[in-house]
Amino acid sequence: MVTRRGISPYAELWDPWDPPAWPWSPSPSRPSYVPWNYHEPLPGVYDFAGDRDVEAFLDLTAELGLLVILRPGPYICAEWEMGGLPAWLLWQSDIVLRSSDPAFLAAVDSWLHVLLPKIKPRLYQNGGNIISVQVENEYGSYYACDYDYLRHLLGSFRALLGGEVLLFTTDGAQAEELRCGTLQGLYATVDFGPGSNLTEAFSAQRGVEPRGPLVNSEYYTGWLDYWGGAHASTSAAQVARGLADMLRLGANVNMYMFHGGTNFAYWSGADLKAQYKPVTTSYDYDAPLSEAGDPTEKLFAIRTVISQFQPLPVGPMPPATPKYAYGRVDLRKYADLLDVLDVLSPSGPIRSQFPLTFEAIKQTHGFVLYHTQLPHDVPAPAPLSAPPHGVCDRGYVMLQKEYQGTLERDGQSTLPVTGRAGDALDVLLENMGRLSFGANFSDFKGLLGNLSLDSSPLSNWLIYPLAIDAAVQQGWPHAALPQPSSRGRSGPAFYTGTFETPGIAWDTFVKFPGWGKGQLWINGFNLGRYWPRRGPQQTLFVPGSVLRVGCPNNITVLELEGAPPSPFLLFLDQPLLNSTLSPSTWTAG
Repeated sequence: MVTRRGISPYAELWDPWDPPAWPWSPSPSRPSYVPWNYHEPLPGVYDFAGDRDVEAFLDLTAELGLLVILRPGPYICAEWEMGGLPAWLLWQSDIVLRSSDPAFLAAVDSWLHVLLPKIKPRLYQNGGNIISVQVENEYGSYYACDYDYLRHLLGSFRALLGGEVLLFTTDGAQAEELRCGTLQGLYATVDFGPGSNLTEAFSAQRGVEPRGPLVNSEYYTGWLDYWGGAHASTSAAQVARGLADMLRLGANVNMYMFHGGTNFAYWSGADLKAQYKPVTTSYDYDAPLSEAGDPTEKLFAIRTVISQFQPLPVGPMPPATPKYAYGRVDLRKYADLLDVLDVLSPSGPIRSQFPLTFEAIKQTHGFVLYHTQLPHDVPAPAPLSAPPHGVCDRGYVMLQKEYQGTLERDGQSTLPVTGRAGDALDVLLENMGRLSFGANFSDFKGLLGNLSLDSSPLSNWLIYPLAIDAAVQQGWPHAALPQPSSRGRSGPAFYTGTFETPGIAWDTFVKFPGWGKGQLWINGFNLGRYWPRRGPQQTLFVPGSVLRVGCPNNITVLELEGAPPSPFLLFLDQPLLNSTLSPSTWTAG
């Protein structure tokens, strides 16, 4: 299914924007994001192949009779890693994102000169199905308030797309947000959820856009989940009631999300709300279509409301896609991460007196290993400490290859250790997703400050950038020779297993009984982060398109803290997204 985020991240939602005042005829439309970082993984290196083929995606929407509201950014938010901005922008450490900083504008211009020529032939004015294009996203919620930046974007979009296309902005329905997020020449819209005061919200839009349609460009049908928080939900009745109220006003509504999907691999972002809050792998969002793309009670409630204002499409509703419970799959430990660094970091370590960030060694996602040695004997427990904001985002500490515990951003910053001079100290740093909304989100990853042992800074580091995905995609570890296993050892380790499908490859959901936290790949495809000890998400969605029929499906798990004594996964025919453990149980996770 093309709308699954991470397989195809463009599909945000769908619903008609069809006011007579807008320059198009009434028709279902699909607002769609284009994440910059999904297409330019390295400076000047572009990827529009396979699942990233934005032109094929847009052509498919045209074949389906959909109109498109395109949201190409350059910043999109969407709880996507760094709001869609490429992490390599931070290789220049003093860059000011989303501003008229010349370094940022140069990168933006290079990207837009690649992307927008692909878009222009598909504009409505040119016979295509793209009816409007959003410029930036909720810029009024960003601290910079840089009108020169917005003017530069407006000029670039006009130069590359022409003068006829409708360009618009989206901001919260507050005067301050609209003051900094809008610009003459860009049609201003607002966003808000059910329960908001419609009169106040649309009055705020009228304050900056005296004429033209009333538009809620992001009507929140649900909400996102954070690791360790409760599963968000919004009642179908509340969403339907808010939609009906807006339609009775003659307003135009775009739903966020209509289908949220999945943050596969490392694509989920994070918020900063007093503390760092990473977003779950599932982006189900309690949306009208579930994570797996199935209709929900909320969808039918929305259809009922829309039927009171315009005819519904003829024909039956598509049913839910079939799911399959493949059952239990036993796994075995393949190797500890520290024993396979030659595979995971083929270029070897970088030597540095003090730790370097992910950005300093040009690592965008995933993991980096920091290695040093104890400088002296530590016979009694002494604190291994990180400075405030020194660990971004989680550091798995091993001494002589024995797991000691985890240092965490806005969490535990000290661990007691003992050992002898020369003992190996390894810290595996995990990037849990860069900030995607609000404050200045130049969100550097790794060890941002030096670790100290009993208040003395450690030095002489070996820093290993880990290319785990590249190894797994090439068949490792299933195609490699077995490794001698240290079965009783906890901490970061790889586990493998296989299973076969009974002649079908249907969607499924995988549960992790007794596991801690980690990453899952099936047939080389990175399905994302699991973290049942934190919750609320307990299962990962596995699209049937990832599975194979007639040959084994290879499972690779990187468990970061400790697998159960008899490790296995459980494949179910339904998800479990709402099971959060209390913070008192987080000590191991």
